[in-house]
Amino acid sequence: MLAALEFGVRFVTLYSFSAENWRRPVEEVEDLISLLRYTIRREAGEMGDNGVRLWVIGDRTRLPDDVLAAIEDAESRTAGNDRLTAVIALSYGSRAEIVHAAQTLAAQVAAGKLSPDAIDETMFARHLYTVDIPDPDLLIRTSGEQRVSNFLLWQLAYTEFVFPQILWPDFGRTALAEAIDAFHHRERRYGGRNIG
Repeated sequence: MLAALEFGVRFVTLYSFSAENWRRPVEEVEDLISLLRYTIRREAGEMGDNGVRLWVIGDRTRLPDDVLAAIEDAESRTAGNDRLTAVIALSYGSRAEIVHAAQTLAAQVAAGKLSPDAIDETMFARHLYTVDIPDPDLLIRTSGEQRVSNFLLWQLAYTEFVFPQILWPDFGRTALAEAIDAFHHRERRYGGRNIG
């Protein structure tokens, strides 16, 4: 996080636990939840000290009560911070997010509160977990994997991708600088033509 602050990054989204991870063996899930529990408690104070806002997206209903309480406490304590927003995708699946948005809008149409013709991309995006978070400019997929793994499928429409071979635990300031440099050498057209 400190390197992201140094480079002027305003939003970072980390995929920490996918909706599919619940299908792993029980002992492995318990270990991951224990690590999550420890990390939230340890990092919340440092985030607050550095002006970082914590925002967790995903299905919170499956999380243990103490983890949920720790998340809500950390979000509350960091809500006024504005140097960087750290978005943690937890118990998150993009397809489930899209289905949730569609169901919410369908319920509004069924209740007569919304015309189907009023639904456009902007309205749909407002019903995603990432409302008020800009779409990512850059996706960094570590360890050389070249897939998005059900992560921000809607939001990644015009995102640039880099695939460093480095493993996530070893991804530090130098690797982040290289990824940002690669991004700055890209030509972003958003579906248009290069005029110059």
